Amino acid sequence: MYHSVSHTTDDPYHITVSPPRFERQLRWLRHRGLRGVSMAELLRARAAGAARGLVGLTFDDGYADFAGDALALLRRYEYTATVFVLPGLLGATNEWDPLGPRRPLLDERGIQRAATWGMEVASHGLRHLDLTDIDEESLRREVELSRRLLGELTGQEATGFCYPYGAVDVRAIDAVRAAGYRYACAIDPGPLTGRYALPRVHVGERDTAWRLRLKRGLHRWRREDPADLPEGS
Repeated sequence: MYHSVSHTTDDPYHITVSPPRFERQLRWLRHRGLRGVSMAELLRARAAGAARGLVGLTFDDGYADFAGDALALLRRYEYTATVFVLPGLLGATNEWDPLGPRRPLLDERGIQRAATWGMEVASHGLRHLDLTDIDEESLRREVELSRRLLGELTGQEATGFCYPYGAVDVRAIDAVRAAGYRYACAIDPGPLTGRYALPRVHVGERDTAWRLRLKRGLHRWRREDPADLPEGS
């Protein structure tokens, strides 16, 4: 689980990875015979029993810098990834972060560029709202309208969703499933783990080789394998 790939010293939420660190992390995957792929590709491979050696790479919030260094490095290593974007905030900033700094979000052109170069563009809702804390109409709008708008922007069906803040409950899962998504990503969904609440590991600037090894091991140990759960879980 990535967010921003850029150079900065102002990072109160620890969501930024510098381009040199990001490249070292991609190189770490390659040296271990692993290949970064989008979540859609990973889930298709798992369904076919062919996911060995694949690692899902995701980028939350749809920061504009994804279309810069992150995309260039992914292409250099011939990896793909999923970028979760906010079609209700095209070209805006991360207004939900009270501590800042203000970061520009992908606009229409940036989203289309990511899709053109083989990245999966998926939904993070419309406006980065906590889906567990909004009314039914707002919930339906966040998941349904964002999916439709992304389809119009990219010409491709948006099949994936990511819960803002990682906040997920049964009501949010039901809404995402009803909207037609095929999977959804969370962070640590606990007993809700399944195709519509996939767990992920945060990766940041401090994640050197030994930390990546540790996180990979802990992820396997702490989380139930979604592949062992029924399709409707």
